[in-house]
Amino acid sequence: MQQIRGALAAALQKESIQAAQIPLEHTADFAHGDYASGVAMVYAKQSGTNPRALAERLIASMGVIEGVSKIEIAGPGFINFTLDPKFLFEMLNIGRSHGEKWGSSAGLKGKKVMVEYTDPNPFKAFHIGHLMSNTIGESLARLKESAGVEVIRANYQGDLGVHIACAIWGMQKLGIHPTSADEFGRAYAEGATAYKESAEAKTEIDTINKKLYDRSDAELNKLYDTGRKESLIAFERIYAALGTKFDHYFFESETGPIGAKLVNEHPDVFPLSDGAHVFKGEEHGLHTRVFLNSQGLPTYEAKELGLEKLKMELYPDVETLYVITANEVVDFFRVVKKAMEQVLPDIAAKLVHLAHGLMKLPEGKMSSRTGNVITGESLINDLTAVAKERAAESRADDKDKLAQEIAVAAIKFQILKGGMSKDIIFERERALSVEGDSGPYLQYTHARTHAIVEKAKEAGIVPSFHPEAEVPELARLVFRFYDTVLRAQEELEPHHVANYLISVAAAFNSWYAQEHILDSTPAAAHKVALTDITRQTLKNGLWLLGIPAPEKV
Repeated sequence: MQQIRGALAAALQKESIQAAQIPLEHTADFAHGDYASGVAMVYAKQSGTNPRALAERLIASMGVIEGVSKIEIAGPGFINFTLDPKFLFEMLNIGRSHGEKWGSSAGLKGKKVMVEYTDPNPFKAFHIGHLMSNTIGESLARLKESAGVEVIRANYQGDLGVHIACAIWGMQKLGIHPTSADEFGRAYAEGATAYKESAEAKTEIDTINKKLYDRSDAELNKLYDTGRKESLIAFERIYAALGTKFDHYFFESETGPIGAKLVNEHPDVFPLSDGAHVFKGEEHGLHTRVFLNSQGLPTYEAKELGLEKLKMELYPDVETLYVITANEVVDFFRVVKKAMEQVLPDIAAKLVHLAHGLMKLPEGKMSSRTGNVITGESLINDLTAVAKERAAESRADDKDKLAQEIAVAAIKFQILKGGMSKDIIFERERALSVEGDSGPYLQYTHARTHAIVEKAKEAGIVPSFHPEAEVPELARLVFRFYDTVLRAQEELEPHHVANYLISVAAAFNSWYAQEHILDSTPAAAHKVALTDITRQTLKNGLWLLGIPAPEKV
């Protein structure tokens, strides 16, 4: 809250204290007010006194702060601030008036960024790791948009390379023409295993790879074109279910030549070693990686150079290039970015790699190469089938759509609630629960608030906050929405929003259990207003997470 921070800054200045930062955070317990600052403990030594004594002087200097009803000292010198009920309800009323804009800002308006995420490869399964990348990327894109940023959503797909050659070799050996994710996965696993274990197969696959690059074999071209088309169609079904619409699709077939040209133009940066062009990462505290192989074909590393160059050619006014991947490729990106600093320094300065943890099932880690993969589509379909049983008793008009929305909520919330860097174990039953920390629980609570507001309309109750009403924990929590979104935006961590929404839902359901909201008394208008701002908070928060907010469940 700017008023509190400003008052603290002015009080510190009166004490001749040079404050680089002024700590101010939400209290963990509302018994200690709404905000707490440890500023007195940070600067006590500079003032030549103990923290509690400095806190007393700061409180005296601050005097009355607009919107604050009480200032107290706690423990060794924390300064706690309690908001004035009238001010709090005025702010919540303004939040209600903002509707779908509640929680957003225009603080970064005028900025433009690109967020690249999901990045599945044609001819390989779209597995649950891609679901994780998509979920995090979509939420980060929405957090940026809610701050006024123009976001370009990008998807980079590997449609040329050894992995494609492995899949096509597998298709030929198995005698299949894949049209589903499971079949693509089976063909790739066959080829990838052979490539690693058989010198003869490796030679055959490398030959296929070269022919695919120069499109010199009509039969291979037909297999490739059909498989690529079917893969991309399958991916689009998943994107539609997840609620993602990409603005641009990049492909390795277009970035490879650009990257190869860059490497060939800078022999000093990418010298020859055993017939391949490499970047000697050891000279920069990293490790050496191949950028053009001995056949002169671009590797993933060279393609990445070409990708970032192409991005900036197409979108020259983008200020930051975010790339979201699993943490398995952190070392890869460190080397690529260091090489990029040598040949594309301006673009390298804009590149930000955000690494997330891995998504696993209780039975363990997956492997595309061995075929031990749970596809994203199968997981969505499995959870949708279970959700259909619950949706059958719903008041929703389209029960199939509701079942899919519940499944998506189950998946996305499990991914987002723990923090980006953490690995997660996806547990189906827990994810689908309508109690506790789950996406369906948030959807259920949102639908409950929506139903109450609709009944209030039918009863002619006009929502209106009463400035002198008692302030329940729910109201104090809802007030924190803007601050919570701001923190998630600044730290690029959607889990702040996810866990906050659980607290709001729990507080509402507890309050709802104790209150008769539509009780035909003058207090009903106030209680409906609090229900309505809770509804809007849950809806807007779910949107930030990329989770649907159905009105009936």
